[in-house]
Amino acid sequence: MSVEGSVVGRIGPGLLIFLGVGEDDTEKDALYLADKIAHLRVFPDTRGAMNLSLTDFSAAVLVVSQFTLWGDCRKGRRPSFAHAARPEQARDLYEHFICLLRERHIPVETGRFQEMMDVWLINDGPVTLLLDSAKLF
Repeated sequence: MSVEGSVVGRIGPGLLIFLGVGEDDTEKDALYLADKIAHLRVFPDTRGAMNLSLTDFSAAVLVVSQFTLWGDCRKGRRPSFAHAARPEQARDLYEHFICLLRERHIPVETGRFQEMMDVWLINDGPVTLLLDSAKLF
């Protein structure tokens, strides 16, 4: 990932996490996501079955703040971001989420909050998942 042509974050095998923070999100949501992501079995074992988590083989994560995940396209032709968190709240929860992952001994690289970033991904397999803490509580 780069900002203005300079690489700011890079990982090998692991997860690319686009983190969108909503106006109603709290530290409880960040904790839920950090725990879920740390132990989510999405990596193949020796038989090719998705049985391994980040913690099973020290894979890294690249966390990118992405308020556009909150874009609501149901009405009109322009997305509404009315339910995305304000930048101050989003930054605090983004940084808290990163700290929670690091507390779980997961190597974390990040982008730069509120910056235009170029993100490159080699998708090793057909897995893209959506985790929404609001659907849990």
